[in-house]
Amino acid sequence: MQPLHFCNLNCWLPSPPLCPAGHLLKAPSSLSLATMTPSSLLQGACRTLFIFQLLVCCLLPLGAQSQSQSHEFPLQVEPQNPVLPAGGSLLVNCSTRCPHPELITLETSLLKEALGEDRGWAAFRLLNVTGNSRIICSGFCNGSQMTSSSGITVYRFPERVELGLLPPWQPVGEDLTLQCHVWGGAPRAQLTLVLLRGEEELSRQPAVGEPAEVTATVLAGRGDYGANFTCRAELDLQLRGPGLFQNTSAPQQLRTFALPMVAPRLVAPLSVEVGTTWPVDCTLDGLFPASEAQVQLALGDQMLNPAVTIHRDTLRATATVTARADQEGEQQIVCNVTLGSESREARANLTVFTFLGPILNLSETNVTEGSKVNVTCTAGARVQVMLDGDLARAPGEPAQLQVTATEGDDGRYFFCNATLKVDGEVLHRNVTVQLRVLYGPKIDPAKCPQRLAWKDRTSHVLQCEARGNPAPQLQCLHEGSGREVPIGTPFLVKLHHNGTYHCQAVSPRGMYTLLVVMHVQDRKSHSISILIGVLVILGVVTVIASLIYIFGMQKRSGNYRVNQPSASVPLKPKQPEQTVELELSAAK
Repeated sequence: MQPLHFCNLNCWLPSPPLCPAGHLLKAPSSLSLATMTPSSLLQGACRTLFIFQLLVCCLLPLGAQSQSQSHEFPLQVEPQNPVLPAGGSLLVNCSTRCPHPELITLETSLLKEALGEDRGWAAFRLLNVTGNSRIICSGFCNGSQMTSSSGITVYRFPERVELGLLPPWQPVGEDLTLQCHVWGGAPRAQLTLVLLRGEEELSRQPAVGEPAEVTATVLAGRGDYGANFTCRAELDLQLRGPGLFQNTSAPQQLRTFALPMVAPRLVAPLSVEVGTTWPVDCTLDGLFPASEAQVQLALGDQMLNPAVTIHRDTLRATATVTARADQEGEQQIVCNVTLGSESREARANLTVFTFLGPILNLSETNVTEGSKVNVTCTAGARVQVMLDGDLARAPGEPAQLQVTATEGDDGRYFFCNATLKVDGEVLHRNVTVQLRVLYGPKIDPAKCPQRLAWKDRTSHVLQCEARGNPAPQLQCLHEGSGREVPIGTPFLVKLHHNGTYHCQAVSPRGMYTLLVVMHVQDRKSHSISILIGVLVILGVVTVIASLIYIFGMQKRSGNYRVNQPSASVPLKPKQPEQTVELELSAAK
């Protein structure tokens, strides 16, 4: 609202008028348009006298002005063409710069209230303005009538702005129609309806009719999932002062979805046994948003509780199932995936069966050597059994055998195989039972050497094993001193270990003894033996060399040839005895 203008009275008074009781009345510099508060009668009389003096002061000099001067001072209405909310009030000022104005007033059909007047102006308040109207200010200047008018525009905010309900789920790739309804609002020429996706304008249309309705169509996509849609009413009064008023509907969130036309992939066994646990897997690709999908898994009328995992657009549901006895026979596994307003389903057939056995029994599992043992294997009515390679005569019949327990049967496993055919599939099941045979202790000579030759102060291990059931305790004791030698662990061999040992295997079923002779050689005697051996070898070598030498000498002394006769005494061969003596003396 523009400020009200007031005329300034600059008349000169010889002296300020005096009110009764000594009150001095001063001319005000300006008049306030605020609601005036009534005062006493004395103050009213002073005000009237002051106004009268002002009129006399200001009007007398103007009486001589011509009639033509009044047209130079038009009457003004302020504010011009105001805009105000319905039911509001408005301050209106009618003013002129005419030197001698008369009878300034406001003509209107609205309820008005005079606020004050003075020379050249009059102020009024319009109350409870509910509709558009026109007001006229009128008055006289030097006898000529003056008029000025202004229009009043009343605006109303829309009573209600609503966005039509969005579908619970909108398929991706299909058109979505948006609707907006607005009740009330004025002036309609400045009222516009805007459909929004977030802050993005989808459509802008003028409000027409009551209620006003606008529509817009958009293609739904994956990016619209979770988007907020609203309708906004805009009352644009910016050119006329108040500004832009907006009223927005409550937002609605859109949920878009995409569900492929293919069925889920269902993985389940063809047959299951009553009481057994097995997995079921259901997978579907191409879902959007996969996190919103609902999965149901069922075995017949039994609802399962699957664990759901999501990776991008792929959903996988897995469940662990235990078949019940009352479900024996043909059953169906169903996987149903629902997203939005659509669903996809997959089914698989399976057979629930009972596989009893095999049951393997021994008449005794712990027997003494030489005892008779009966072995029996049984199974269900349709099950074929085989015991240690021997097939039963027919399905459902037991397989049997009898053995005489020996030492070699200790720890023996009896094996029974059961076979059942279900829907062309052959199922196998095995069971084993171990036989324990009680027999006395024994020491295998092959695993316990009976003669040992070791050297003094060397490290060795006495290897000796015993068998028996129950397992015997084994120890080797020196025959003379009763000293025990370690078995199976390294020890330092000394001369006192030399001798015969009694290796005894003892158990509750008896005792078995094996003699082990341990010969320990002294290191000194070994050196002497080596020296004697060396001397013997040297002596033999010497004798052989002497014999070779003697044989050679004999051969040379027995053969001489004389080429020419000589006068000297002929030589004679020496006697063998002399040769032997010479050889002996040479040997000495």
